[in-house]
Amino acid sequence: MDIALGTKVSGTFDDVVARTRGALSDQGFGILTEIDMQATLKAKLGEDMEKYLILGACNPQLAHRAVGVDRQIGLLLPCNVVVREDTSAEDSFYVEAMNPDVMVQVSDESGLEAVATEAATKLRAAISAL
Repeated sequence: MDIALGTKVSGTFDDVVARTRGALSDQGFGILTEIDMQATLKAKLGEDMEKYLILGACNPQLAHRAVGVDRQIGLLLPCNVVVREDTSAEDSFYVEAMNPDVMVQVSDESGLEAVATEAATKLRAAISAL
């Protein structure tokens, strides 16, 4: 099992982030958190790295169903979506989302399978739209 669902896209970083936000929104996901890894590592450690943004995406209906099955599943929410620069090609970025099947594997709770399947379908649709 792959831990990520993803694709590679071209454009400017800001454009790819905006397109990713829009595609996620079209599938019912809101962005709860945003972590700019490049800025954080520079500020905290003085380290340089490529553009790397973590979006904490949440579909409220799916999250509600998941925590209804297993209250501890909140430890794996929201679903992280990463937009990161491909350092081998100009104006090229990877957009990757956590594979929801990870939730099922980690919890071993069969009741999460339907939620994970629906979440994966929506995330794949968002990624395909990019």
